[in-house]
Amino acid sequence: MAEDSGDSIARLRPGTLVLVATPIGNLGDLSPRAREVLREADLLLAEDTRHTAQLLRACGVQRTQGSIESLHEHNERERVPGVIERLRAGATVALASDAGTPLMSDPGAALVNAAASAGIEVIAVPGPCAAIAALSVAALPAARFAFEGFLPARPTARRDVLRALVGEARTLVFYEAPHRLHETLDDLAGIFGAERPAAVARELTKRFETVYRGTLGTLAQQAASDADMSRGEIVLVVQGAASEAGIDDAEAERVLHILLEAVPVSQAARIAAQITGRARKELYERALRLRPQS
Repeated sequence: MAEDSGDSIARLRPGTLVLVATPIGNLGDLSPRAREVLREADLLLAEDTRHTAQLLRACGVQRTQGSIESLHEHNERERVPGVIERLRAGATVALASDAGTPLMSDPGAALVNAAASAGIEVIAVPGPCAAIAALSVAALPAARFAFEGFLPARPTARRDVLRALVGEARTLVFYEAPHRLHETLDDLAGIFGAERPAAVARELTKRFETVYRGTLGTLAQQAASDADMSRGEIVLVVQGAASEAGIDDAEAERVLHILLEAVPVSQAARIAAQITGRARKELYERALRLRPQS
C-alpha cells in the first residue's frame, strides 16, 4: 500500500468522528498523526479526562480549557445525542480511550453506531492495542483469532462462557484483572484441558513487560507461586481447539519427523502441539516412538 505522508487533520472534512489509539504503556508509541488529532480536534472525548490530560501533558499537547469532555460507560448514551449534533454542525470530534484502541473493551460503540447511522464520517487513527500486541508475541497461531474481552468476574458465569468456547478452533484472546488471573487459569485448564498451549502477557510495552508461555496447567501452577505474574495489565492468549476433522495421525507424525531431526523430543512435542492443535502429551508419547535410535 502506498504511503500518504500528507494525510493529516487538516485534510479531514468537517463533521468527522476520529477514533484515536493511544499508548498502552510506552508514550513513544503515540503516532505523529494521533498526536496531531489530539491537539487539533474541536472536541476531544476521553474515557477519563484526568488520565487523558496527563497523557497530553506528557506528550506536549496543549488544548483549550473545556475542549476535553468525558465519555464513558456510565454517561455514553446520554452524551451521544449532543455529540452527534456537534458533528452535524461541522465539529471534528476525537474519541480516545484511557489506553489502546477505542471500543476494544472500552466505551464508544454507541457513539460510533449513532454517527454511522446519521451518515457521519467515522475514521480510525490506528495504533496500540493490547490484544493484538499480546497475540503477536504469544508464539501461538495468529492467522485466525477471536477477541473475547473480559471474562465475567463471577466464577459460575465465567465457567459458562468458557464451556461455550471450549470447541472454538480460533486462538482466543482475553483481558483479565490481575487478582483473578490464577482462578481464571485454573478454570481454563479444567475446561479446555491442562495441555492446551497458552500465554500470559503482562505490562506490555512497560518497564516490567513479561510474557509467560506454556500450557494452561503449567501457567496456572506458576500463577499460584509467582506473585509478579499477577501484577499489572494482563492479556491471556489461548490456542484454539483442534477442529473435529483435525490433523490426522499421518500429518502429525510427518510434523514430528521433521522436528525430531532438529530438536529434542520434548521441544518437538511442544512445537508440534502448537502447529497441529493436538495434545502435547499425546505428541510427546508419539515422538518417543518416532525418535531416531542411536
